Amino acid sequence: MESAVLKAVDLSAYYGDNLVVKRVNLSVPEGKITAIMGPSGCGKSTLIRCFNRMHELTPVAKIDGKVFLRDEDIYQMNPITVRTRIGMVFQRPNPFPMMTIWDNVIAGYKLNGVKLSRSESSEIVEASLQKAALWDEVKDHLRRRGTFLSGGQQQRLCIARALAVKPDILLFDEPTSALDPKATAHIEELMTQLKKAVTLVLVTHNIAQAGRVSDFIAFLYVGELIEFGPKGQLLTTPKDKKTEEFLAGKFG
Repeated sequence: MESAVLKAVDLSAYYGDNLVVKRVNLSVPEGKITAIMGPSGCGKSTLIRCFNRMHELTPVAKIDGKVFLRDEDIYQMNPITVRTRIGMVFQRPNPFPMMTIWDNVIAGYKLNGVKLSRSESSEIVEASLQKAALWDEVKDHLRRRGTFLSGGQQQRLCIARALAVKPDILLFDEPTSALDPKATAHIEELMTQLKKAVTLVLVTHNIAQAGRVSDFIAFLYVGELIEFGPKGQLLTTPKDKKTEEFLAGKFG
């Protein structure tokens, strides 16, 4: 198994007294795409929100267990640092509506009070938009608001914004569910390019998507990690009956 960049140890997550993630142990391999798959409402999004300390932003939320980024316990780190090193791309594109494309990309620096020179900003904006496969489409419109872009372009802008602060990991929470098939294909292609530079964790209920882009798959069911392994093995010879039934479309 490749070295793990992120490790959950006996991780449980609650909303009030409601236990939604149950003692999950998972090692995320570095430089790969790990898909977290399972039926709606099984705790996938809650699990990855624990990976960058967004779960605790919900007032009644709490966790048990530990999450390590390399060898550091993220719950002993500054949450802002955690969210810089473990970025997140959400279900619906969410560029900051009052900001230009340029300002959206470097928003992470501004929000953290990091002062950049004009040339540093230019370099980061261009490099991040290049990595997000958006530069050629927007290079002449950097001073326009991000909201003038199409849905797929807005999602790539959000990816550029997350990449700009040079994270170790990017979490994708159903990143294509609001997009049309063409924009979805674009994002999937982009994800396979990005894993050369950053580790990706993808939440998806779409088995075909997990099959297309992931290297490893974790199958979650009612908050429990049922099975985890290389994509080929999990999709063709699952070890658990529940995984088999999910893949056969018996529930979802």
